[in-house]
Amino acid sequence: MEENQIHPEETGLADELGQYFQYIQASQGQRFLNWLIDNLFMRYALTVLTGRLVGELIVRLFPDFAIRIAYEQTTLDVLLVSYIFGIFNYLIYYTICEKAFKGYTLGKLITGTRAICDDGQELTFKHAILRSLCRLVPFEAFSGFGDRPWHDSWTKTSVVKAR
Repeated sequence: MEENQIHPEETGLADELGQYFQYIQASQGQRFLNWLIDNLFMRYALTVLTGRLVGELIVRLFPDFAIRIAYEQTTLDVLLVSYIFGIFNYLIYYTICEKAFKGYTLGKLITGTRAICDDGQELTFKHAILRSLCRLVPFEAFSGFGDRPWHDSWTKTSVVKAR
């Protein structure tokens, strides 16, 4: 009986159906709200959490450095450590959210949008990390005022309306 069953992957039916599914691109307003919500969350909630953890590690592992941070003027090494942890938060937040939550971040969830590959597939870890790295390019945020932000075009991904 199984010999007579038709499997879509064998007939190419899945490929043909994929051509008919169209996605509606998220508007610039939705994209801006995504950015705003995600950045507010990341800068306040996530930074407080990781700042506390990093502070504890620095106090335990590098007590002299911790004393210098607390009582002396801000120096280049302190600014560098802060900058590195900011980048770390950024990469972790976007990469984990977009991969683990199937293209959603907190901002995308609230605005009803999600990130997908241009072929309609779910983001892979490679897509998620590359999108995150592309966001670190100076002035990349301004590319959102054009037709397509760089982190979409360079990684062959899109943000579409999910509902």
